Amino acid sequence: MRLRDLGVVPGRLPAGAYNAITDVPGVRVGHITLIDGDGPLVPGQGPIRTGVTAVLPHGGNLFLDKVAAAVYTINGFGKVIGFDQVQERGWLETPILLTNTLNVGRAADALVGYMLRDNPDIGVTTSTVNPVVGECNDGFLNDIQGRHVQEIHVWDAIAGAKSGPVPEGSVGAGTGTACNQFKGGIGTASRRVLAGEFTVGALVQTNFGRRADLMVLGAPVGERMLQEQMPRALPGSIMITLATDAPLTQRQLERLARRAIFGLARTGAYSQDQSGDFVIAFSTTNRAAHRPDVIVELVERLAERARYLDEFFLAAAESVEEAIINAMLAAETMTGRDGNTLYALQADHLLHWLHHFNRI
Repeated sequence: MRLRDLGVVPGRLPAGAYNAITDVPGVRVGHITLIDGDGPLVPGQGPIRTGVTAVLPHGGNLFLDKVAAAVYTINGFGKVIGFDQVQERGWLETPILLTNTLNVGRAADALVGYMLRDNPDIGVTTSTVNPVVGECNDGFLNDIQGRHVQEIHVWDAIAGAKSGPVPEGSVGAGTGTACNQFKGGIGTASRRVLAGEFTVGALVQTNFGRRADLMVLGAPVGERMLQEQMPRALPGSIMITLATDAPLTQRQLERLARRAIFGLARTGAYSQDQSGDFVIAFSTTNRAAHRPDVIVELVERLAERARYLDEFFLAAAESVEEAIINAMLAAETMTGRDGNTLYALQADHLLHWLHHFNRI
């Protein structure tokens, strides 16, 4: 179930064919979902409700054919790896991995191993590599101390990454996560800009927000759902990935990443104190060779005209907002460790309140 399946068409800009980050040509997404065991928590053993998600900007060798990228920290209560070098150099040279908070180090190590397999000169005759990994805390449902995402899971998520429709909800890195105290997870959406010439896509890993703050299409629906199977799970974080096929520079991509906060705010979020909210944005067509064979490179970039840039900024806000709602609608009720349960957002209840507030 997605927001548009309810007959709701949010925003002003048109969506891409899949309404997903994979509408950006070349982008692929892969998930590995780990679900095992029930009952009381036994640290290191289970129950397991976690996973890993990989986002690939293109199907080639990212270390040799890097893509322009930028990062932005909305609120820094989180554990990300690789952001500083992306900010410094302006390039992404590995897939982006999403997982749970305590698995960030293991996922990064697995990602380095994956890159070494295909680039055995790393650290020997050329530079080292900068793995990029983000996280959300899934410890309400998952044995997070167990760090159950292993190297094989990371490699399989990358190898299985596909274009086309993206599985959403309780999959991959979103397996055990929440959203506005409903079951959340992975969500995605896209927008076509400049008369369809370019695409902006968003993919989110949600674990943020309080029920009372939830807004959909500007309607305060969350405050009307406070008695609907409210768990004690507290707000966590969100990882936002933005992709585009427009030739944006690092500076332009950072400006795009900053606009993701407006899509987040449209859902009622305000980056609470212990919410780690991070954005990474990349361009699939603005690339850099690891070993350039020229001294001076001629590169294309999007013209610095407000009417062009404004459409990209709007696309970022709209696609992030819709991706978040898609994550909740696609997710299913899940029970994890110690009987802790996150309940799915019921589509009929959402429709009722959207009608009540005259949003549809």
